[in-house]
Amino acid sequence: MNMTQKVRQASYSISDLSKEFDITTRSIRFYEDQGLLAPTRKGQTRVYNQRDKVRLKLILRGKRLGFSLAETGRLFELYDADKSSATQLTSMMELIAKKKNDLKQQLDDINAVLIELNDLQDNCQNILTTLTK
Repeated sequence: MNMTQKVRQASYSISDLSKEFDITTRSIRFYEDQGLLAPTRKGQTRVYNQRDKVRLKLILRGKRLGFSLAETGRLFELYDADKSSATQLTSMMELIAKKKNDLKQQLDDINAVLIELNDLQDNCQNILTTLTK
């Protein structure tokens, strides 16, 4: 391929992404309204590129991990800004560290509840065993 030929970038319709990620087109439009995705337009049709696809994947993964859309947007902003800026990288690392601490606390809370539920289950089983003797 010579220099004058354009390299075709992968593009996706909203329905392509909707099917691939098993979410509604309305959700994708919402993420666009929130400034997290920026498809180009061909008339009324949205055309998403590889960057949008990766961002959508990160939005959904972040959502599963408890990131708010605002936090995800902030990470995108920091990433899109000057990546060689120590201030931007420090801000991004602080946001990541805070989220990691939040997730560790949630994990501790979940483990404590699981212990309590196991104890409750054992007590119920012991009482049931006593009643059926």
